[in-house]
Amino acid sequence: MKKLKNSIMILLPMIALIACNGEDSNIQTEIKVPVSIKSIKPQSISRFIETTGTVYSSKEGTMKSELAGIYRLQRNPATGKPFALGDAVKAGQVLIRLEDKEFENNLQLEGKKLNLEVSQNNLKKQQSLYEKGGVTLTELKTASIEFVNARYSYENAEIQKAKMSVRAPFDGVIVELPYRTNGVRIEQGQELFSIMEYNRLLMDVKLPEKYLAEVTIDQLVHITNYNIAEDTIAGRISQISPVIDTETRTFQSVLEISNDGKLLRPGMFIKAAILSESRDSTIVIPKETIIARQDGKVVFTVENGIASEKKITTGLENQEVIEVLDGLKVNDRLVIAGFETLRDKSKVSVIQ
Repeated sequence: MKKLKNSIMILLPMIALIACNGEDSNIQTEIKVPVSIKSIKPQSISRFIETTGTVYSSKEGTMKSELAGIYRLQRNPATGKPFALGDAVKAGQVLIRLEDKEFENNLQLEGKKLNLEVSQNNLKKQQSLYEKGGVTLTELKTASIEFVNARYSYENAEIQKAKMSVRAPFDGVIVELPYRTNGVRIEQGQELFSIMEYNRLLMDVKLPEKYLAEVTIDQLVHITNYNIAEDTIAGRISQISPVIDTETRTFQSVLEISNDGKLLRPGMFIKAAILSESRDSTIVIPKETIIARQDGKVVFTVENGIASEKKITTGLENQEVIEVLDGLKVNDRLVIAGFETLRDKSKVSVIQ
Protein backbone atom coordinates (compact mmCIF):
# COMPACT_ATOMS: atom_id res chain seq x y z
CA MET A 1 0.00 0.00 0.00
CA LYS A 2 2.86 2.34 0.84
CA LYS A 3 4.55 1.50 -2.47
CA LEU A 4 1.33 2.32 -4.42
CA LYS A 5 1.04 5.67 -2.65
CA ASN A 6 4.64 6.50 -3.48
CA SER A 7 4.04 5.57 -7.15
CA ILE A 8 0.97 7.87 -7.34
CA MET A 9 2.93 10.73 -5.82
CA ILE A 10 5.61 10.28 -8.54
CA LEU A 11 3.04 10.11 -11.42
CA LEU A 12 1.10 13.25 -10.46
CA PRO A 13 3.93 15.70 -11.32
CA MET A 14 4.51 13.79 -14.59
CA ILE A 15 0.80 14.08 -15.52
CA ALA A 16 0.83 17.77 -14.69
CA LEU A 17 3.95 18.23 -16.83
CA ILE A 18 2.38 16.40 -19.75
CA ALA A 19 -0.81 18.50 -19.47
CA CYS A 20 1.21 21.70 -19.47
CA ASN A 21 3.18 20.61 -22.54
CA GLY A 22 -0.11 19.82 -24.36
CA GLU A 23 -1.50 23.31 -23.63
CA ASP A 24 1.67 24.98 -24.94
CA SER A 25 1.46 22.88 -28.11
CA ASN A 26 -2.13 24.08 -28.80
CA ILE A 27 -1.08 27.72 -28.44
CA GLN A 28 1.90 27.33 -30.77
CA THR A 29 -0.17 25.64 -33.53
CA GLU A 30 -2.93 28.25 -33.74
CA ILE A 31 -4.46 28.08 -37.26
CA LYS A 32 -3.43 30.78 -39.78
CA VAL A 33 -5.63 31.36 -42.81
CA PRO A 34 -3.70 30.99 -46.11
CA VAL A 35 -4.21 34.01 -48.38
CA SER A 36 -2.81 35.55 -51.54
CA ILE A 37 -2.12 39.28 -51.61
CA LYS A 38 -1.38 42.02 -54.13
CA SER A 39 0.29 45.35 -53.43
CA ILE A 40 -1.90 48.23 -54.63
CA LYS A 41 -0.33 50.49 -57.27
CA PRO A 42 -1.92 53.46 -59.14
CA GLN A 43 -3.65 52.34 -62.35
CA SER A 44 -5.99 53.63 -65.02
CA ILE A 45 -9.59 52.52 -65.39
CA SER A 46 -12.15 52.98 -68.15
CA ARG A 47 -15.87 52.40 -68.35
CA PHE A 48 -17.47 51.33 -71.60
CA ILE A 49 -20.96 51.19 -73.06
CA GLU A 50 -21.07 47.88 -74.89
CA THR A 51 -23.22 47.04 -77.89
CA THR A 52 -23.21 44.73 -80.89
CA GLY A 53 -24.23 44.98 -84.51
CA THR A 54 -23.42 44.34 -88.15
CA VAL A 55 -21.05 46.56 -90.10
CA TYR A 56 -21.69 47.79 -93.61
CA SER A 57 -19.59 49.60 -96.19
CA SER A 58 -19.39 53.36 -96.34
CA LYS A 59 -19.64 53.26 -100.14
CA GLU A 60 -21.23 50.70 -102.44
CA GLY A 61 -22.67 50.82 -105.90
CA THR A 62 -24.05 48.63 -108.67
CA MET A 63 -23.37 49.55 -112.29
CA LYS A 64 -25.89 48.71 -115.02
CA SER A 65 -25.66 48.91 -118.79
CA GLU A 66 -27.09 52.19 -120.04
CA LEU A 67 -26.93 50.92 -123.62
CA ALA A 68 -27.32 47.62 -125.45
CA GLY A 69 -24.17 46.16 -126.99
CA ILE A 70 -21.62 43.36 -127.29
CA TYR A 71 -20.18 42.49 -123.86
CA ARG A 72 -16.38 42.75 -123.41
CA LEU A 73 -14.89 42.19 -119.93
CA GLN A 74 -11.56 44.04 -119.71
CA ARG A 75 -8.25 42.85 -118.27
CA ASN A 76 -7.01 44.03 -114.92
CA PRO A 77 -3.57 45.65 -115.45
CA ALA A 78 -2.58 44.63 -111.91
CA THR A 79 -3.12 40.89 -112.52
CA GLY A 80 -2.95 40.58 -116.31
CA LYS A 81 -6.20 38.62 -116.17
CA PRO A 82 -9.84 39.60 -116.74
CA PHE A 83 -11.34 41.48 -113.83
CA ALA A 84 -12.66 39.12 -111.14
CA LEU A 85 -14.36 39.13 -107.75
CA GLY A 86 -12.16 40.64 -105.07
CA ASP A 87 -10.09 42.77 -107.46
CA ALA A 88 -9.29 46.28 -106.27
CA VAL A 89 -10.22 48.99 -108.76
CA LYS A 90 -9.64 52.72 -109.06
CA ALA A 91 -12.23 55.39 -109.73
CA GLY A 92 -12.69 55.84 -113.49
CA GLN A 93 -11.09 52.51 -114.39
CA VAL A 94 -12.86 50.77 -117.32
CA LEU A 95 -14.05 47.28 -116.32
CA ILE A 96 -16.43 46.49 -119.20
CA ARG A 97 -16.80 47.81 -122.74
CA LEU A 98 -19.92 47.56 -124.91
CA GLU A 99 -19.52 47.43 -128.68
CA ASP A 100 -22.17 48.60 -131.18
CA LYS A 101 -20.80 49.89 -134.48
CA GLU A 102 -24.18 51.04 -135.76
CA PHE A 103 -24.77 53.07 -132.62
CA GLU A 104 -21.35 54.71 -132.92
CA ASN A 105 -21.95 55.61 -136.56
CA ASN A 106 -25.26 57.20 -135.71
CA LEU A 107 -23.52 59.41 -133.17
CA GLN A 108 -21.62 61.09 -136.06
CA LEU A 109 -18.98 62.11 -133.55
CA GLU A 110 -16.31 63.12 -136.10
CA GLY A 111 -18.76 65.19 -138.13
CA LYS A 112 -20.01 66.98 -135.02
CA LYS A 113 -16.44 67.68 -133.96
CA LEU A 114 -15.68 69.24 -137.38
CA ASN A 115 -18.91 71.26 -137.26
CA LEU A 116 -17.88 72.58 -133.83
CA GLU A 117 -14.51 73.71 -135.22
CA VAL A 118 -16.16 75.44 -138.18
CA SER A 119 -18.73 77.23 -136.03
CA GLN A 120 -16.00 78.30 -133.59
CA ASN A 121 -13.88 79.80 -136.42
CA ASN A 122 -16.95 81.51 -137.85
CA LEU A 123 -17.79 83.04 -134.47
CA LYS A 124 -14.27 84.45 -134.13
CA LYS A 125 -14.54 85.91 -137.65
CA GLN A 126 -17.92 87.49 -136.92
CA GLN A 127 -16.61 88.97 -133.66
CA SER A 128 -13.72 90.57 -135.54
CA LEU A 129 -16.00 91.97 -138.23
CA TYR A 130 -18.47 93.28 -135.65
CA GLU A 131 -15.71 95.25 -133.93
CA LYS A 132 -14.91 96.87 -137.30
CA GLY A 133 -18.57 97.45 -138.13
CA GLY A 134 -18.64 94.84 -140.89
CA VAL A 135 -21.58 92.82 -139.49
CA THR A 136 -24.63 93.55 -137.41
CA LEU A 137 -25.24 92.44 -133.80
CA THR A 138 -27.89 90.05 -135.07
CA GLU A 139 -25.37 88.33 -137.36
CA LEU A 140 -22.92 88.04 -134.44
CA LYS A 141 -25.58 86.49 -132.17
CA THR A 142 -26.57 84.05 -134.92
CA ALA A 143 -22.94 82.89 -135.15
CA SER A 144 -22.86 82.53 -131.35
CA ILE A 145 -26.02 80.40 -131.37
CA GLU A 146 -24.57 78.15 -134.09
CA PHE A 147 -21.39 77.67 -132.04
CA VAL A 148 -23.28 76.87 -128.83
CA ASN A 149 -25.54 74.36 -130.60
CA ALA A 150 -22.55 72.71 -132.27
CA ARG A 151 -20.77 72.42 -128.90
CA TYR A 152 -23.82 70.87 -127.19
CA SER A 153 -24.29 68.45 -130.09
CA TYR A 154 -20.67 67.29 -129.90
CA GLU A 155 -20.65 67.02 -126.09
CA ASN A 156 -23.88 64.99 -126.09
CA ALA A 157 -22.39 62.60 -128.66
CA GLU A 158 -19.31 62.19 -126.42
CA ILE A 159 -21.53 61.48 -123.43
CA GLN A 160 -23.38 58.77 -125.34
CA LYS A 161 -20.14 57.16 -126.51
CA ALA A 162 -18.73 57.24 -122.96
CA LYS A 163 -21.63 55.04 -121.87
CA MET A 164 -20.07 52.22 -123.92
CA SER A 165 -17.20 52.12 -121.40
CA VAL A 166 -18.47 51.09 -117.96
CA ARG A 167 -16.16 52.52 -115.29
CA ALA A 168 -15.72 52.13 -111.54
CA PRO A 169 -17.46 55.10 -109.88
CA PHE A 170 -14.98 55.16 -106.95
CA ASP A 171 -12.01 53.28 -105.49
CA GLY A 172 -13.17 49.94 -104.15
CA VAL A 173 -13.31 46.17 -104.49
CA ILE A 174 -15.45 44.14 -106.90
CA VAL A 175 -18.00 42.23 -104.79
CA GLU A 176 -20.41 41.11 -107.54
CA LEU A 177 -19.63 40.26 -111.15
CA PRO A 178 -22.37 38.23 -112.90
CA TYR A 179 -20.84 35.81 -115.37
CA ARG A 180 -21.34 36.67 -119.04
CA THR A 181 -19.58 35.29 -122.09
CA ASN A 182 -17.47 37.79 -124.00
CA GLY A 183 -19.00 38.54 -127.37
CA VAL A 184 -22.65 38.06 -126.40
CA ARG A 185 -25.07 40.94 -126.73
CA ILE A 186 -26.64 42.32 -123.59
CA GLU A 187 -29.60 44.65 -123.31
CA GLN A 188 -29.94 48.01 -121.64
CA GLY A 189 -30.44 47.91 -117.87
CA GLN A 190 -28.47 44.68 -117.20
CA GLU A 191 -26.47 44.56 -113.93
CA LEU A 192 -22.78 44.44 -114.78
CA PHE A 193 -20.88 44.61 -111.46
CA SER A 194 -21.01 45.91 -107.88
CA ILE A 195 -18.16 47.42 -105.92
CA MET A 196 -17.66 48.39 -102.27
CA GLU A 197 -15.22 50.60 -100.46
CA TYR A 198 -14.60 49.29 -96.93
CA ASN A 199 -11.48 51.06 -95.70
CA ARG A 200 -14.12 52.83 -93.64
CA LEU A 201 -17.08 50.89 -92.25
CA LEU A 202 -20.28 52.01 -90.56
CA MET A 203 -22.55 50.41 -87.97
CA ASP A 204 -25.99 51.48 -86.76
CA VAL A 205 -26.54 51.03 -83.03
CA LYS A 206 -29.50 51.67 -80.75
CA LEU A 207 -28.54 52.65 -77.20
CA PRO A 208 -30.75 52.96 -74.10
CA GLU A 209 -31.88 56.53 -73.46
CA LYS A 210 -29.96 56.65 -70.14
CA TYR A 211 -26.74 56.89 -72.16
CA LEU A 212 -27.83 59.89 -74.25
CA ALA A 213 -25.91 62.34 -72.05
CA GLU A 214 -22.79 60.16 -72.13
CA VAL A 215 -22.47 59.72 -75.90
CA THR A 216 -20.92 62.51 -77.98
CA ILE A 217 -19.70 63.03 -81.54
CA ASP A 218 -16.13 61.72 -82.13
CA GLN A 219 -16.25 59.63 -78.95
CA LEU A 220 -13.74 56.76 -79.06
CA VAL A 221 -15.01 53.23 -79.75
CA HIS A 222 -13.11 49.92 -79.49
CA ILE A 223 -14.19 47.30 -82.04
CA THR A 224 -13.61 43.54 -81.74
CA ASN A 225 -14.75 40.47 -83.67
CA TYR A 226 -14.42 36.77 -82.85
CA ASN A 227 -12.27 36.33 -86.00
CA ILE A 228 -9.79 38.94 -84.76
CA ALA A 229 -10.12 38.52 -81.01
CA GLU A 230 -6.48 39.49 -80.43
CA ASP A 231 -6.88 42.84 -82.23
CA THR A 232 -8.86 45.94 -81.33
CA ILE A 233 -9.84 48.33 -84.11
CA ALA A 234 -10.43 52.03 -83.50
CA GLY A 235 -13.73 53.69 -84.29
CA ARG A 236 -15.70 56.79 -83.36
CA ILE A 237 -19.25 58.05 -82.99
CA SER A 238 -20.06 59.91 -86.22
CA GLN A 239 -23.80 60.59 -85.85
CA ILE A 240 -26.28 60.77 -82.96
CA SER A 241 -30.04 61.08 -83.23
CA PRO A 242 -31.59 63.42 -80.64
CA VAL A 243 -34.88 61.50 -80.79
CA ILE A 244 -35.89 58.73 -78.36
CA ASP A 245 -37.89 55.85 -79.81
CA THR A 246 -41.11 55.76 -77.78
CA GLU A 247 -41.46 51.97 -78.10
CA THR A 248 -37.90 50.80 -77.38
CA ARG A 249 -36.75 53.81 -75.30
CA THR A 250 -33.54 53.91 -77.33
CA PHE A 251 -31.79 56.43 -79.57
CA GLN A 252 -29.87 55.70 -82.75
CA SER A 253 -26.18 56.38 -83.33
CA VAL A 254 -23.80 55.61 -86.18
CA LEU A 255 -20.29 54.28 -85.56
CA GLU A 256 -17.53 54.97 -88.07
CA ILE A 257 -14.74 52.38 -88.06
CA SER A 258 -11.24 52.74 -89.51
CA ASN A 259 -10.53 49.56 -91.46
CA ASP A 260 -7.34 50.32 -93.38
CA GLY A 261 -6.00 46.84 -92.65
CA LYS A 262 -9.25 45.32 -93.96
CA LEU A 263 -9.50 43.05 -90.91
CA LEU A 264 -13.26 43.58 -90.94
CA ARG A 265 -15.55 42.89 -93.88
CA PRO A 266 -19.01 44.26 -94.62
CA GLY A 267 -21.66 42.02 -93.07
CA MET A 268 -19.53 40.93 -90.09
CA PHE A 269 -21.11 40.86 -86.62
CA ILE A 270 -18.97 42.85 -84.20
CA LYS A 271 -18.80 44.04 -80.60
CA ALA A 272 -18.38 47.76 -79.97
CA ALA A 273 -17.24 49.27 -76.66
CA ILE A 274 -17.90 53.00 -76.48
CA LEU A 275 -15.49 54.72 -74.09
CA SER A 276 -17.75 56.51 -71.63
CA GLU A 277 -15.32 57.62 -68.93
CA SER A 278 -11.71 57.02 -67.88
CA ARG A 279 -9.35 57.96 -65.06
CA ASP A 280 -5.57 57.67 -64.65
CA SER A 281 -3.39 57.09 -61.57
CA THR A 282 -6.16 55.93 -59.27
CA ILE A 283 -6.60 52.96 -56.92
CA VAL A 284 -8.17 50.05 -58.79
CA ILE A 285 -8.94 46.59 -57.39
CA PRO A 286 -10.55 43.40 -58.78
CA LYS A 287 -14.31 43.44 -58.21
CA GLU A 288 -14.31 39.87 -56.87
CA THR A 289 -12.21 40.91 -53.83
CA ILE A 290 -15.09 43.00 -52.45
CA ILE A 291 -17.45 41.60 -49.83
CA ALA A 292 -20.90 43.20 -49.70
CA ARG A 293 -22.23 43.86 -46.20
CA GLN A 294 -25.44 45.49 -45.03
CA ASP A 295 -23.49 48.55 -43.92
CA GLY A 296 -21.36 48.77 -47.07
CA LYS A 297 -18.52 47.19 -49.01
CA VAL A 298 -15.40 45.81 -47.37
CA VAL A 299 -12.07 44.27 -48.36
CA PHE A 300 -9.19 42.80 -46.39
CA THR A 301 -5.58 43.95 -46.25
CA VAL A 302 -2.63 42.32 -44.49
CA GLU A 303 0.03 43.84 -42.27
CA ASN A 304 2.48 41.93 -40.09
CA GLY A 305 0.56 38.71 -40.60
CA ILE A 306 -2.76 40.17 -39.40
CA ALA A 307 -5.80 40.73 -41.65
CA SER A 308 -7.63 44.05 -41.34
CA GLU A 309 -11.14 44.66 -42.58
CA LYS A 310 -11.39 47.93 -44.55
CA LYS A 311 -14.65 49.61 -45.45
CA ILE A 312 -14.37 51.21 -48.88
CA THR A 313 -16.16 53.73 -51.09
CA THR A 314 -16.12 52.88 -54.78
CA GLY A 315 -16.34 54.90 -57.97
CA LEU A 316 -15.86 54.08 -61.64
CA GLU A 317 -16.15 50.41 -62.58
CA ASN A 318 -16.18 48.04 -65.53
CA GLN A 319 -16.71 44.30 -65.85
CA GLU A 320 -13.41 43.32 -64.20
CA VAL A 321 -12.20 46.08 -61.86
CA ILE A 322 -13.52 48.94 -59.75
CA GLU A 323 -12.07 52.23 -58.53
CA VAL A 324 -11.70 52.80 -54.77
CA LEU A 325 -12.23 56.41 -53.75
CA ASP A 326 -11.78 55.95 -50.00
CA GLY A 327 -10.64 53.21 -47.60
CA LEU A 328 -7.43 52.07 -49.32
CA LYS A 329 -4.11 53.69 -50.14
CA VAL A 330 -1.20 52.98 -52.43
CA ASN A 331 1.03 50.07 -51.31
CA ASP A 332 -1.69 48.49 -49.13
CA ARG A 333 -1.43 44.69 -49.37
CA LEU A 334 -4.86 43.63 -50.63
CA VAL A 335 -6.09 40.09 -50.07
CA ILE A 336 -7.11 38.75 -53.48
CA ALA A 337 -7.66 35.07 -52.55
CA GLY A 338 -8.67 33.37 -49.32
CA PHE A 339 -10.66 36.33 -47.96
CA GLU A 340 -13.95 34.41 -47.83
CA THR A 341 -13.33 33.03 -44.32
CA LEU A 342 -11.42 36.00 -42.88
CA ARG A 343 -12.48 38.08 -39.91
CA ASP A 344 -11.00 41.35 -38.72
CA LYS A 345 -7.69 40.69 -36.93
CA SER A 346 -7.46 37.10 -38.24
CA LYS A 347 -3.93 35.72 -38.43
CA VAL A 348 -2.93 34.85 -41.97
CA SER A 349 -0.25 33.01 -43.84
CA VAL A 350 0.71 34.66 -47.12
CA ILE A 351 1.11 32.29 -50.04
CA GLN A 352 1.65 32.98 -53.72
